[in-house]
Amino acid sequence: MAKLKVEVITGERVVYEADDVDMVIAPGAEGALGILPRHAPLISLLSLGEMRIRKGNDEQSLAVFGGFIEVANNVVRVLADTAERAEEIDLARAEEARQRAQARLQQRTAEIDRARAEAAFRRSLIRLQVARKRRARQGMGSGASGPIEGQG
Repeated sequence: MAKLKVEVITGERVVYEADDVDMVIAPGAEGALGILPRHAPLISLLSLGEMRIRKGNDEQSLAVFGGFIEVANNVVRVLADTAERAEEIDLARAEEARQRAQARLQQRTAEIDRARAEAAFRRSLIRLQVARKRRARQGMGSGASGPIEGQG
């Protein structure tokens, strides 16, 4: 049976690389993209969101913040503006960032400051979601993964 090769790359490093992947779910600019082996060639913008990579019974989550995704010949290549593996996310720091962004949103500021605060708030929520899901899966035992959920 065909499998996918997946590469998630930022300007600084290779964040994730694996062969024998069964499925990738990525936050496309116009909604979630589900990619299985033998997917038609595709190039799309990425949005902010959670990217999930299924390999057997294991599921890896990454927080992805913009960029591009390319699919061709069973290779999924993500060129992300920023990306973090779930295990790299410090929950306490992400929660502090969420609180700071939320406090800025409650202040009356210039429009550009508000847009930056909204973007920071969205990024912090995604980081928290990805990190919390990973920790919840760890609590279920090794190799456990929850059901695939839609983007929220």
